[in-house]
Amino acid sequence: MSDAMHEKPFFLGVDGGGTGCRARIEDGFGTILGQGLSGPATTRLGVDAAWASVASAFASAIAEADFTERETARIHAGIGLAGIGRKGALEALRAIPHPFASIAFTSDGVAACLGAHSGEDGAIVIAGTGSIGLGFAGGRDLRVGGYGFPISDEGSGADLGLKAVQFALRAFDGRHEQSALLSEVMQRFQNDPVEVVAWMDRATATDYAVLAPMVMRHADQGDVVGRRLVQGAAEQIDSIVRALIEKGAPRVTLLGGLSTPLEPWLAPDIRRRLKPADGDAVSGAIILARKSR
Repeated sequence: MSDAMHEKPFFLGVDGGGTGCRARIEDGFGTILGQGLSGPATTRLGVDAAWASVASAFASAIAEADFTERETARIHAGIGLAGIGRKGALEALRAIPHPFASIAFTSDGVAACLGAHSGEDGAIVIAGTGSIGLGFAGGRDLRVGGYGFPISDEGSGADLGLKAVQFALRAFDGRHEQSALLSEVMQRFQNDPVEVVAWMDRATATDYAVLAPMVMRHADQGDVVGRRLVQGAAEQIDSIVRALIEKGAPRVTLLGGLSTPLEPWLAPDIRRRLKPADGDAVSGAIILARKSR
């Protein structure tokens, strides 16, 4: 690289989520210079484990960009990380040595929102294993829901799975009409409520969310209970979008693994208000890096 190139800043964006971590390095013009991937990067695994995954991803990106220490020192980094709101996590991350010109941390959700709206005002609703609405408007942070399963995360995969299990048990007792969906749920537990209870004792939100595709499949096939559950989930997502709009969000983007299958079930006025994402959470992390330099 020329001496002139050494004087120009570079920007690193990292999206660290519960299933994997992605890193990307760009120059000042947005040209991609290097990318990297690694495993889960959430503080729920511990700050050290999360940082190890982040470091693995950005090391791969640095290697692909063929950067020396001198170029690496010109990098301004933005890191979006799942679980960063956990007590003490941000302070611990800021205390870790790094080779960059600057580094800024935020949640993976905020990074996704920055990317979705190119850093401008707007909001996102994430409908995946969990659910949350968040965004920015007029210098204010917006938030709706997302307080954790089972007390919140309405309209999420975990919430959909939980309701399917609840209705399956009621149908088993004769307290609710039976359906193909509820029969299949109970078949997973050998048609034995004791098996359901044993599973419940150790089941996580992710375990409940595994049932969501089954619920969606039966709903699409016309199962009465499945349709009722999916419509209920869609109404919860509708309410999150409406709350964000009422709080001042000029635009809302729907993200997450359930976003595509759920969108046809949303209210027509809500579907009209949704806009596609401009960019992803890595793009948002790079926007954070540019703003923080």
